Order: sequence, then structure tokens, then C-alpha cells
Amino acid sequence: MKLKLLFFGLAAIVAVKTQAQQSDEINQVKQVLESYKQAIESLDTTGTGNLFVSQSIVVESGKVEGRYQDYLANHLGPELHHFESFKFSDYEVAIEVALPFAFATETYIYTIVISNDKSVIERKGVATSILKKENGQWKIWQTHSSARRPQTNH
Repeated sequence: MKLKLLFFGLAAIVAVKTQAQQSDEINQVKQVLESYKQAIESLDTTGTGNLFVSQSIVVESGKVEGRYQDYLANHLGPELHHFESFKFSDYEVAIEVALPFAFATETYIYTIVISNDKSVIERKGVATSILKKENGQWKIWQTHSSARRPQTNH
């Protein structure tokens, strides 16, 4: 009987420790995604390359953009120079960790104000990302985002 109690006690300790570790990993993944989101909102991508593995893959709205470095140089970087602001709202994220990977699904609305004519673009977006833990750091390995016009209720 004492052996059973000891076994169940140890099993409970392991379960609590595993749950705490899982929660910590999820928070670390959230921080990577939040850092990327904040960079976009600040229209400053300085240092964002550190959030991605070197051979990352970026897919946006049906187009394979290549590695993050290529996406930044040929798409995102030049595009951000035309924006007065870029804001996310209604942001939600769901994360599942299966070491050494994490799987994230983000949903949001983004609103862009164009610099030259102050026009506004609003889209409902979703992004799915796979992150990989390398040398103790979570980095984005692959991300795919798409967006559409929000539906209006008339």
C-alpha cells in the first residue's frame, strides 16, 4: 500500500512539473510571436531575422516568399515603407508544443494606413506557424499567413 502511495505521489509530482514546463514553453513561443507582431506594428523589422531559423519558409496569401531574409528584402521591408501605421486587433493565439516543435495558429484583424493618401486597408487574417527550438531558443521555422476582407453585417 505504501508503495502505491509513493508511486502515485511521484506520478503527481512529475505531472505538475511537466505541466509547468509545457506552460513555460508556450510562453516562450508566445514571446517570439509577440516580438514579430510588435516589429510589424512599429514598422521596424530590425533584428527580426533572429526570430527565424536560417532556412525558414514564408508563405503569404498563396505565394511562397522563400526564406524570411528574402521575404524581408523583397516584400515586407519595402512594403512597410509605404505604411503610416499597421495595427493588429482582436488578436488570439493557440499554441501546441511537441518538442522540439511548436505549432501556433494566430487570428487577428489588421488595419493599415497608407502614407501617401491616408487610405485604410482592413483585413481579417490568420497565420499558422511552426517553430523549432534550437540551442534553447524558439525560432520560426515556417509561417503561412492569409487574409480577406472582413465581412460586414448589413
